[in-house]
Amino acid sequence: MEFRLLGTVTVETHTGPLPLGPAKRRSLLAALLLSANTPVSVGRLTDSLWDDTPPSQARSVIQGHVSRLRALLVGADAEAYGVELATLGDAYVLRAPETLVDAQRFEELLMLAREQRSPGDTVLMLREALSLWQGPALSGAFAGPPLKAAAHSLEESRLATVELLARTYGTLGEHHRAAALLSAETAAHPLRESLAAELMLALYRAGRQSEALDRFHRTRRLLADELGIDPGPKLADAYALILRGNQGPPTVRARVPAAPAAPAGAAAAAPPAGAPASAGSGPAPVAGPPSSDVPAPGAGTAEALPAPRRPPASAPPAVHPADPLPVDLLPRAPRGFQGRAAELAALTRAAAGESPVCLVTGPAGVGKTALALQWAHRNEALFPDGRLFADLRGFSEAGEPALADVLREFLLALGVPPRRVPESAPAAAALFRSLTGRRRLLVVLDNARDSATVRALLPGGTDCVTVVTSRHRLEGLIASDAARPVPLDTLEADDGTALLAGVLGEERVLAEPVAARRLAELCGGLPLALRVTAARLAGRPQWSLAALADELADERGRLAFLDVDDTGVAAALRLTVQHLPPDAVHQFARLGHHPGGHVDPYAAAALAGTDPAAAAAALERLAAAHLVSETAPGRWVLHDLVRLYARGLDPAAAREALIGILDHDIATALAAADTAEPGGEPCFVLPDGFHRPAAVRDFADRAEAMRWLAGERENLALAAQAARDAGLEDRAWRIILLQWPQVVWRVRDNWTPLLELALESARAGQDAYAESRVLTLLGWVLTEEGRAGEAAALLERSPRLAREAGDPLGEATALINLAVVRAELGELPAATENCARAVELARREEDRHTEMLALQHLARMRLTERRPEEALAHARTALDLGPEHEEAARRSLLLAICGEAHLALGEEDDGVRLLDRAAREAEDAGYDEGAVRALEVLVRTTAEPSYRIRHERSALRLAAAP
Repeated sequence: MEFRLLGTVTVETHTGPLPLGPAKRRSLLAALLLSANTPVSVGRLTDSLWDDTPPSQARSVIQGHVSRLRALLVGADAEAYGVELATLGDAYVLRAPETLVDAQRFEELLMLAREQRSPGDTVLMLREALSLWQGPALSGAFAGPPLKAAAHSLEESRLATVELLARTYGTLGEHHRAAALLSAETAAHPLRESLAAELMLALYRAGRQSEALDRFHRTRRLLADELGIDPGPKLADAYALILRGNQGPPTVRARVPAAPAAPAGAAAAAPPAGAPASAGSGPAPVAGPPSSDVPAPGAGTAEALPAPRRPPASAPPAVHPADPLPVDLLPRAPRGFQGRAAELAALTRAAAGESPVCLVTGPAGVGKTALALQWAHRNEALFPDGRLFADLRGFSEAGEPALADVLREFLLALGVPPRRVPESAPAAAALFRSLTGRRRLLVVLDNARDSATVRALLPGGTDCVTVVTSRHRLEGLIASDAARPVPLDTLEADDGTALLAGVLGEERVLAEPVAARRLAELCGGLPLALRVTAARLAGRPQWSLAALADELADERGRLAFLDVDDTGVAAALRLTVQHLPPDAVHQFARLGHHPGGHVDPYAAAALAGTDPAAAAAALERLAAAHLVSETAPGRWVLHDLVRLYARGLDPAAAREALIGILDHDIATALAAADTAEPGGEPCFVLPDGFHRPAAVRDFADRAEAMRWLAGERENLALAAQAARDAGLEDRAWRIILLQWPQVVWRVRDNWTPLLELALESARAGQDAYAESRVLTLLGWVLTEEGRAGEAAALLERSPRLAREAGDPLGEATALINLAVVRAELGELPAATENCARAVELARREEDRHTEMLALQHLARMRLTERRPEEALAHARTALDLGPEHEEAARRSLLLAICGEAHLALGEEDDGVRLLDRAAREAEDAGYDEGAVRALEVLVRTTAEPSYRIRHERSALRLAAAP
């Protein structure tokens, strides 16, 4: 006999679980078990069974439940196990050995873990303790206030144990395993800061720093949006550790959190209060790559210059080996830097003096960022307290970062805990000036658009140096802060020739020195233009430099374009595009209208109205000309400036190209959904005026289709937004809905904003069909996110809209999802009625897929109602509908229901056989969630050790899933 509180409240016996009956009887049992071997008064039991004014006959109701429990225990031969439910005056006591109560065993295992000297043994004890959990504590009981508090206390102990297990994995160097364990828990508890902090550290120590920082920012935004607070100490300290590059491993703490079963009247621990969340538009990419002004290899070196004479800092503290390293947010030094000796010397002179501000100005593509970074890396010794860098994106399509976010990153890098970072930009700027008052620090502010933004980011110390780069002259900064301008012009002919030699080799340039110098002059000394020209020559060793110089000499107006700000890059690109064949030029122009971040040959073909083979050939030509970059096999991207230039080549084709890529996305997503979920109802007809692509990607299997949906998620989201902005609402909601297999598979992966965009699009188009379909999927996602009330409000409208649109299958799906949320809200009769209606609609439409889905949920609800005969009948009917090679996931769930029904009917052999079959089919299909569900029941039902091993493996795979 075993009493279970860590999951559904049950009493397990060798013949199966006892039929405990209604939720209040389980509540009474839970209250007695939480105080096992201690008398519990009728008053305390009353509080556990009712959360408001109890009925006048409450005592009689409790007596009836006690009587029924006692009879069940006697019938299960409880006395042989030392179990007795006794009456002591005005109280009841459940006497039972502690080893029979899973919560008590959980506590005992934690105590054993505390006593282990070896981290490996600690891991074994903690994993054994966590294996006792079969779901949320005290499930199936009526959640009165005392039991809510007890369940919360138990869950807190479980989560603390998970965190400790992750830290112990870290001690063993198994950081990937710690990250896998914590990922699942963080998804279920996104607001628990200690979990997020541990996950950040595990990811960081596993070499996944970008994911760790992304986790911090996602959690910070969630805390601000949901609770209106800033990150607490644990999360803040983890972020600061990662930002400073501290790789120190965690250590197993001597004290393991105990997990005593909380008394029924225990109060739940309140979350810590926090300060108001800071405003802003998201984190500024202060440590990101340098801007487009950084030339690639071959962009201009100068001889090292002597360090400027500077007054000594005011007794700077010595850096000891144990001290943290100076902060350094500077990107790497530019590679292949050529020339600029005069400008580097001018920058050195400008940096001398008291609190200097150096202003590097010039046109786009001239190498302003490269110059600033080259100087910063050469003069590292001047700044023992560190170097800060921020891309202010003054001339970027992405828009400028919020000033408060830039200051926040600076302050965090300087060691300020996140909770102490001021909310307002003026206050943050004041703190930044104060912290830098006695430091020798370099601050590089790249791509500044105006003087006001720079002023707020100037450090306060007289020994600090600020280097600003801008396409504008920023005369206001010169007037207010005595900024010293360092104008940057195009490269001299000698430096331009040296750049060509760096790419082509000195032999080729020395063979045609006059032509090489002429090429440098014709390119206007612009590093980007020289790079493209050199790349074209490098790929064509048979071409002479003189022949290319002759071609460039015919370019009318070329030098005038090179002398103007942004058109410098356009002129350089134009020189390359004019030498491309017409098909490549056409493809390049259409790429500029792509709303996403990357393209493959299929997408490029859809943009250009060609076929994938022709598109791939054009992309190869563009890559050879350095107009696109292949970041992975079959995956190309355009630099932002190149995209802008391409977009202006054929602006009249923007809408045609957009419709082409949108319809490509629809066609490909349809193929992916059909492959991932064969037999699934195809959601909708194609939109009016659909442009069928010349070819659609073929997916070999479900895994490949799901990989495509996952990899294209961002592109599809951008495409849907572009469709909405262009008034193509009929495309927008279709692109979003067709991702439903990925939504179902990764339901808790923040799909709500995208589905809300789909809902806006459906309503803008006054499309009842679309609105119903979107509401159905959005309602289900909200249900899975634990937002059952919101889900019910949305789903109530969906069946009616489907009827108005003449969409019976849509109505059936909506009724199924509404039934699920109603069941979760405790409205089981209404839920079963909805499922039954969905079965009728699906049968009328002869749609087996939807009928199977409805019968599956109906069977599960009948099982919950303790009507196993009906559950078994519905599940068997559903299984008869589908061929065995399809619907692997659904078959597994239905077989599991059949197995549980047989167990409830006392037919253990049949139940175990079917559950084992369900688990194996799920394992074979890679459906770990289904395997875990079936194996959980098997572990509770039989002592066969292989089930526990398989359950653990499936649970680990599920936790580690991306």
